[in-house]
Amino acid sequence: MQDHPVLAHVALGYSPMIDRQRAVVATRLSVLPESSDAAPDPAALLAALAEVWPDNNDSADAPLSLALSPRPLTGAAAQPGTPVRRIGEAGRAHPPVSLNLAGEALLRETLRSAAGRDLMIEVPAFMVGDPAQIPALRELQAAGTVLLIKGRPLTPLPPEVLALFSHSIVEAGDDRRSAAPAPTERRVSTVQAGARTSAEIEAAFARGAVAVLGWPLDDDAPRPSGRAAVASDVNVVMELIQGVNRELPVGKLEDILRRDPTVAFRLMRYLNSAAFGFSSEVSSLSHAIMLLGYQKLKRWLTVLLASAAKGVNAQPLIYAAVRRGLLMEELAREQGDVEMRSEMFMCGVFSLLDRLLQQSFSELVKSVPLPDRVQQSLLGDGPYEPYLELVRAIEQESLYDVRDITQRLLLSPKAVNRAVLTALHSARQLDTSR
Repeated sequence: MQDHPVLAHVALGYSPMIDRQRAVVATRLSVLPESSDAAPDPAALLAALAEVWPDNNDSADAPLSLALSPRPLTGAAAQPGTPVRRIGEAGRAHPPVSLNLAGEALLRETLRSAAGRDLMIEVPAFMVGDPAQIPALRELQAAGTVLLIKGRPLTPLPPEVLALFSHSIVEAGDDRRSAAPAPTERRVSTVQAGARTSAEIEAAFARGAVAVLGWPLDDDAPRPSGRAAVASDVNVVMELIQGVNRELPVGKLEDILRRDPTVAFRLMRYLNSAAFGFSSEVSSLSHAIMLLGYQKLKRWLTVLLASAAKGVNAQPLIYAAVRRGLLMEELAREQGDVEMRSEMFMCGVFSLLDRLLQQSFSELVKSVPLPDRVQQSLLGDGPYEPYLELVRAIEQESLYDVRDITQRLLLSPKAVNRAVLTALHSARQLDTSR
């Protein structure tokens, strides 16, 4: 990424927006300025975000994964020629970004300068009730920016104001619906925030939410089941990681890969994706090793292992695991230690491996080749554990905790924010290869 001085004056956090099919259709990016009344240059902030989510509505690679509503929202007729955009049932490979700007001054300034951007912007209900803000909101909506109202207004909004918003973001504790109402009963569809478990996600959709904001990471960790075996494709990837770690001859690694053609296909698809940018197609494992080397190949095998997860909530977990690994790697980049970066990448991805594969860590460590520092950190007492703590705070959008841990690690806010955006950009490139 380019150098963006504005990143020194904010704290960033992110979470997924998940639709009914459990596809991640957007990334929610929370931005907290260094003080509540500070308004870092919104144009500079948007320029930094554009490196991750560029404006390109006409490309097949466009970040917008919202579909036009087939009919106007009930009770809120949109202005002619300004259809209301709504979250689709399945996202594209490159999901858009929804901005949650925690500082009121920053949000007001951004509303004045974001027209025409491929963004969703969350607007607190109290601000929607301010008549002075309505012209800026109308301009944004007319230019194609997707607006979401955050929280419940104290008084009913006029239909012409409500028509500016595609969705309403409601915290789980504030959602008073007991079941999904009929379409004629809902004026603005609901995106529920604060989902922490699979059960909470299920309940949100049962009440009629079109999407949820949050990670299903608070489910109980898998307990030892007595089964040490893993699925055949997972076992092949594990064996490849072990073989690459020992730098076995290419012929022996290819023998392992031949045992599961599905793994071979997925690996070649990864290697030929935009994430690598090779000028010629990678046609074999030996070719990949020649181009990448053993250490880089091990990194992508780790991603491949995470993507072997199955189950209804697997996609959000894979989304989280890949971004954890990439972010951990970026946080280690300033240390200048190649081995440390590699291990921190593995630590980030494998920190969710028990949930991805539904086996306890005590069972997985018997099969998964983990460096000592990674294994210690995953068990809560290793050198990378504080970085994992920082990543978890970023995921939970606990921005005051992000600042505290950043200071304890002697990292600069700018370095951490740059790492966040670089990791999210790298992850979007990987998304196209699945």
